[in-house]
Parts: sequence; structure tokens; C-alpha cells
Amino acid sequence: MRIVHHLENSRSLRVLWMLEELGLDYELRQYPRDPKTLLAPPALRQVHPLGKAPVLQDGGHVLAESGAILDYLADRYDTQRQFSPAAAPADSAERIAYRYWLHYAEGSAMPPLLLTLVVGRIRTAPMPFFARPIARRIADKAERSFVGPQRRLHLDWMEQRLGQSPWFAGERFSAADIQMSFPIQAAAARGDGLADKPALRGFLQRIAERPAYQRAEAHGGSLQALRGD
Repeated sequence: MRIVHHLENSRSLRVLWMLEELGLDYELRQYPRDPKTLLAPPALRQVHPLGKAPVLQDGGHVLAESGAILDYLADRYDTQRQFSPAAAPADSAERIAYRYWLHYAEGSAMPPLLLTLVVGRIRTAPMPFFARPIARRIADKAERSFVGPQRRLHLDWMEQRLGQSPWFAGERFSAADIQMSFPIQAAAARGDGLADKPALRGFLQRIAERPAYQRAEAHGGSLQALRGD
């Protein structure tokens, strides 16, 4: 039996979504965040040493990292190759794009968004009154000089890609789109949002309309109030 260890309001919703797209049965074990720190509870360390979600148990395998889990599920269970272009030639444009976006989501897209979260917390963190102006100036400078420009750079790149094709790997939906969903949802909730990104807003609308995504949210909870993990 497949078991998904799922942290509320987190990246691990993508694993539930992939399982729903594949029509696979699974047992869902949900973990609440610490109400003060918003971090994962210590119980997750009994599943995986890093104490992070998602974690998938499939038979004797224990897998962490959402991209690796999606890749594993596509390789093992997507026999019709609906959600990965693994049957295409290794040098095909679709397969190269699929591999790129599957890894880009966490490797390049998420760091500026996590920094946006950190900078925001610096502004609002409890501290002595005399330290607040200093902390805010540091946060504002980081936002202006590095975090904001990096966030906009990556959002422009994603917007450009979806201006060329409806999905990240090309003309058809794939696991790369599942993996890319979280950075875009996080961007919509933080920083400047997606007010000037019609292609990204359209992408979020299309995935929200997928029945498998709706089932994943029904089981694992909504991501409407992203707080990071």
C-alpha cells in the first residue's frame, strides 16, 4: 500500500495530485504545522531523517523530495505515458523541456520565493522597539537590491514559457506542470503577486479545473493561504 506523509499547506499536495491523476490508491497521513513556528512536527523525523514532507512509502521504498517522487511515480506507474514524455526520444524538445522544468521548480524558482518569505518575517518579527527600524531597513534593502529583482526575473521567465505553449513541457499536460504548480501558487500569494502575469494566472486556472487536482485538495487541504514549509 502506498502511504503519503503530507504536511498541511505545503509542497506535498503535488504528490497527492499526481497519485490522483494516475488513479492510484494511497493512504494519507496528515501532519499539522507547529502553530508558532509553522514548521513540520518532530513526528515526521520518524518517517525520514530530515523531518520534511512529502514522503512516499511504496512497498519497501521510502522516497523524499517532490520532484524525485513525481519522477518515480511517472516511471513506475504511468504506463500510458500520459504525464511524462519518457517514450519520446531522449533529445526531443518535449522530453528536454520536461526534465528541465521538473528540476527548475525547486532548484531555481523556489529560492527567491523563500527569500521573499524570510524578508517578510524579518519585517514583522517580535523585537525590541529600537531594533525594528534597523531590521526593516535591512529587509527593505534586501527586497530592493536582490530578492525582488530575482523574483521578477524568474516570474518573467515562466510567463515567457507559458506564452509559447499551454504547458511547461509543450502542448500537453505533464508531471512537470504538477511540479511547477507550487512555485506559481507561492508567487501568487507573496511579493508582487501575478497581477501582470496573465499566462501564469491562466495556468493556475487550468490546473484548478482538473478533477484530479480538486480531489487532491479535498483530501489534503487547500493551498490558498501559503506560508512556506
